[in-house]
Amino acid sequence: MDVRDDSSVNSAIRQILDREKRIDAVINNAGIAIAGALEDTSVEDARAQFDVNFFGALRVCRAVLPGMRERRAGHVVNISSIAGLVAVPYQSLYSASKFALEGLTESLRLEVAGFGIRVVLIEPGDHCTELTANRRATAQSQTHAAYRVSFDRALSRMAADEQNGPRPAAVARLVARVLDNPSPRLRYTTGPIHERAAVWLKRMLPYEAIEKLMSNYYSRP
Repeated sequence: MDVRDDSSVNSAIRQILDREKRIDAVINNAGIAIAGALEDTSVEDARAQFDVNFFGALRVCRAVLPGMRERRAGHVVNISSIAGLVAVPYQSLYSASKFALEGLTESLRLEVAGFGIRVVLIEPGDHCTELTANRRATAQSQTHAAYRVSFDRALSRMAADEQNGPRPAAVARLVARVLDNPSPRLRYTTGPIHERAAVWLKRMLPYEAIEKLMSNYYSRP
C-alpha cells in the first residue's frame, strides 16, 4: 500500500479482511527521512515528511481499528525513534514527525484499552538499514553556506552511526515479543546503548547539559 493515499490504505485493508476475515496486528513501519536546517526546509518538504511518518500511521490505524474494536482484540505497534524523544539537529522535521507519533500513540492507547486493543511504541536508535541511502537532503541545504559545514558534519555522523549500527533483525525480534505479550507496556527503546542512555539522561539532567552533549556529538568532524 501507499500510506500517503487514503484509497490505497483502505483498499489494502479490505483485501486482507476479505481474505483473512480479521487483522490481529498492525506494525506501522513506513518511514522516510528528510534532512536539512529548518531554515532550508520548505513547507512542502515538511508535508512530505509528515505524510509518511505521521499521517501514514494515522491512516492505517483508522482503517484497522474498527475491526479490532469489534473483535475486542488486536495489537497496534508504531515504530517511532529515539529521535522522537531526543531531537537531532538537521533532522528537525523527522524528529517532529516522530514526536507527533509519540503523542498520537499515547492518546490512542488510552482510547482503545477498553476494547482489548494493545497499542505500543518501539523506539529504535540508529540501525543499519536503507534509510541512510534513501535520506533526502532539502534542496536549499545543498547551497546554503550559513549551515553547510555543520550540516555536512552532522549528516556524516548520522550516516556513520547508522551504517555501523546493528542490523534491524533485533527490532523485528522485539516486535515479535511485543505481539506475543497480552499486556505490553507503552514504550520499548532499542539500539546502541549510548543512544538509549541519551533518553534516560534527558529525563534526569537539565536540558542545557543534553543540548551541549548533542551539539558536541554532531559537530565533531
